[in-house]
Amino acid sequence: MTEHLVATGAPVLAVELDPPLIARLKELATRSPNLTVVPGNVLEIDLAAIAGRSRMRIYGNLPYYITSPILHRFFEYAALIDEIHIVIQLEVAFRLVARPGTRDYGYLSVLTQFYSRPVIALKLPPRAFRPPPEVGSALVSMKLPGEDANLGITNIPRFLEFAKLCFTQKRKTLVNNLRALCEPEKVKDALAALRLEPTARAEELSVAQLAALYEKVR
Repeated sequence: MTEHLVATGAPVLAVELDPPLIARLKELATRSPNLTVVPGNVLEIDLAAIAGRSRMRIYGNLPYYITSPILHRFFEYAALIDEIHIVIQLEVAFRLVARPGTRDYGYLSVLTQFYSRPVIALKLPPRAFRPPPEVGSALVSMKLPGEDANLGITNIPRFLEFAKLCFTQKRKTLVNNLRALCEPEKVKDALAALRLEPTARAEELSVAQLAALYEKVR
């Protein structure tokens, strides 16, 4: 992947934690002046600082077990990112692109679609990797900003915490999941104001509807 990116002639910053891969990247950098190797953990590195506050396109094969934390980290820099292209576990890819009312729709769907417009660009079988994993994979492409970027949310971290609370127990109603935050009758009033049923569940609401509910409850 890095070789293909370097071949475009654009400046490439390669963040890598694994020492053997760092060594291979540094060897590639000796032949490619547009490649800068940044040893370190992507969850800890300040991406804006290493990019010099320039706009970014992010590409990567993500460790499957920390896909969600890495996505949260990327979205912290959403204002500087134009596109994200990542290879992840197929099951997680389905969750990123899922629509309301489907089995895979959940908090991770809301997070991703709040910040971006994700699509599954390519499905990859296990045999595409060495060694082959036990699961299918997919390349997910995200264009930023998302369709719901202009919802008027002034405190995005608080809204995302609210959305996470809505999905605490997916099969329970919003009235039940939001009990720790708001009296049930007030949640029912907020739902009614949005022309939603008092028995509505988070999995039925779009990102825009969740944002509207957040504003009502807030």
